[in-house]
Amino acid sequence: MMDIGGSADDARRPDARAPCFIVEDNPAVARFIARALAGFGVPSEHCATVPALIAALAHHLPRAIFLDIALGDSDAIDAIRALSVAGFTGVVQLMSGSNTGILGDVRQVGERHGLRMRPALTKPFRVEAIKKLVEEEGLGSGKVIATAPRAPEPDTTVAAAPAPQVGLREALDRNWLEFWYQPKVDLMTGQIVGAEGLARVRHPELGLLGPGSFIPNASGADLIALGEHALRTALRDAADLAFVGHPLRLAVNVPVEALFALPIPAIVRDCRPRGDDWPGIILEVTEDQVIRDIPAAHEIATQLRIYRIALAIDDFGRGYSSLARLKELPFAELKLDQSFVRNCGDDSTNAALCRTVVELAHRFGGSAVAEGIEHPSELAIIRHIGCDVGQGFLFAHAMPKEFLLTRLTAGDSGSFAGMNLDFQSTKQGGTRRLRA
Repeated sequence: MMDIGGSADDARRPDARAPCFIVEDNPAVARFIARALAGFGVPSEHCATVPALIAALAHHLPRAIFLDIALGDSDAIDAIRALSVAGFTGVVQLMSGSNTGILGDVRQVGERHGLRMRPALTKPFRVEAIKKLVEEEGLGSGKVIATAPRAPEPDTTVAAAPAPQVGLREALDRNWLEFWYQPKVDLMTGQIVGAEGLARVRHPELGLLGPGSFIPNASGADLIALGEHALRTALRDAADLAFVGHPLRLAVNVPVEALFALPIPAIVRDCRPRGDDWPGIILEVTEDQVIRDIPAAHEIATQLRIYRIALAIDDFGRGYSSLARLKELPFAELKLDQSFVRNCGDDSTNAALCRTVVELAHRFGGSAVAEGIEHPSELAIIRHIGCDVGQGFLFAHAMPKEFLLTRLTAGDSGSFAGMNLDFQSTKQGGTRRLRA
């Protein structure tokens, strides 16, 4: 027997350093479980394969294990045998998203090996299922520390002036980038139907910084690299959202040059969520950029639609495109420029401009999205003129993905219908489905 620095009994004693193992070959699922456990104050260790589990068990035994049925080149039966040999005395939480018909049989196998098997979970399951295990098994201190990640710090980055300058290349190289998500709300129902990813830099000395600190002086090559990073991050985050039963359509901002420079179809094939209910992703490009070469933009947009990628024209109205050119613009969304939305409840000119953009979006088969909604009076006008989707501080500031996940999985908190914002009244038109 290999000497690992203690007796065999010591090696098999449950270790509080990682009271829970996650035996799961899907990284998105493993991240979801680990983050939920961390929110309850429970450290965890991820084992993607049975050999990795065996190696981890040689060092210490956990008190609980989340065990997927299928594990790539192995399966839960091999894992159960390894747990039995290791003298595991904790609890096993089986889970599966496809082979649900054999969960009962696998549970019986575990029980025959002397393991304590909890009722199986069918994917996707919610945070409450993890909370129940933590509470009933007394993991960690035996007391739930928090039922959700802490509330994010206020997103005041956009108001920082003057903004400290940080090199985008340095932020990329040092892994300082984060993407926070601002919910997009169906203006008829109040439900969250998407979210826009907004880049932030977590500087070790300056703290959380907004785009004004790293975008203005960035090179074209670095902006393309940022676009690729944003796309890959959004695809991974979409997988986490889909796993908890909220396959939102995320949106990220990219420069037009990135549409031609990046292998976007290949990136999507490699990173996209695998479920059939994935609604795709939106790439937002500004109006003044996309009108430079409309035929080329139309060609790439057509190709991207094959992969469930749609374009949104951001800051629409600022570029003053002619109607003739607008007809050729390849878009699924027109996003009203914030300067139009601001004070539209009191400014009849702004209200008229908003109405024109909404009507144009619908005329050409797209959806209209109003950004920067901050006051109920603005929401009332935007809804009255038939705008489909809204986002802004009235609903929520941008937030880390973990906080968005918690909001979506906590009962009715995926809806803003209870905010006394009059979502039940009738508005002109209805929310339109985005083109693929």
